Amino acid sequence: MLIYKQYDQAALDRQYNNRLQVPDFATHLAKWELLSRQTENEHYAARDIAYGKLFRQNLDIYPSAQPCSKTFIFIHGGYWQKFDKADFQFIAKAFLARNVTTVIINYPLAPSSSVDGILSSCVEAVRWLYSNIEHYNGDSAQIYIAGHSAGAQLAAMLLATDWRQFDLTADIIKGACVISGIFNLIPIRCSYLNQTLQMDARTALRNSPVQLVPFAQCPLSIVVGSDETDEFLDQSREFYNCWKETIPAEITELPGLNHFSILETMLDPASGLYQVMARLMKI
Repeated sequence: MLIYKQYDQAALDRQYNNRLQVPDFATHLAKWELLSRQTENEHYAARDIAYGKLFRQNLDIYPSAQPCSKTFIFIHGGYWQKFDKADFQFIAKAFLARNVTTVIINYPLAPSSSVDGILSSCVEAVRWLYSNIEHYNGDSAQIYIAGHSAGAQLAAMLLATDWRQFDLTADIIKGACVISGIFNLIPIRCSYLNQTLQMDARTALRNSPVQLVPFAQCPLSIVVGSDETDEFLDQSREFYNCWKETIPAEITELPGLNHFSILETMLDPASGLYQVMARLMKI
């Protein structure tokens, strides 16, 4: 029985099981671990700073050497239920040499938190950073954001957030890069992943960027690897088509990269992902 597009249950589950699609995924995770521990040893960071009162509402900041530097916030993936900021410390290594203050945030995970609650935590993190980042050589007027996988959905939702309700400027985010993202949660609700997430139809719709319009008018870069599943490619293409008329958006499909390998290329100044990010932040 078909449950979404041309997919039956087993086929849809395969489309969103990235570990099944990439047999050597463990090699990538091991590389992230090695690079992250190297980054911690080589660079100073202010760690485990609380931006809220809940468990995992904390973040790490790698300050630029220069005051009032552009600030880059990274939101990790893991289907809203896995991973920790400790697994992604290597991201900070990408732009420190270009005097960018880098922030890696944690958020509560499902099933302890709902998708709505996870988004609220990310909103709280950005609000805290806007008020405090100058103490870490960042600039609240130059905040950029990126997210990978489920983190890309959260980054996109931050662009659809009306920051004026918090007495902040509508253009608090100056640019966003969403990497291998999920922007339509309807198939996620239909898949095996919802056993943990427990989304109902309303939750899936209100957390789907393709159903929303951005409040932000900043540049948006959508990046996906050509070796990802058809569904992940469709997710990025659908998101681009939904937002391209209302926000300065571009989409880039990087050849030969899968859901895991794409993230590592952010460390390579010659890579497509690095170039997209550097152009976005004007560095």
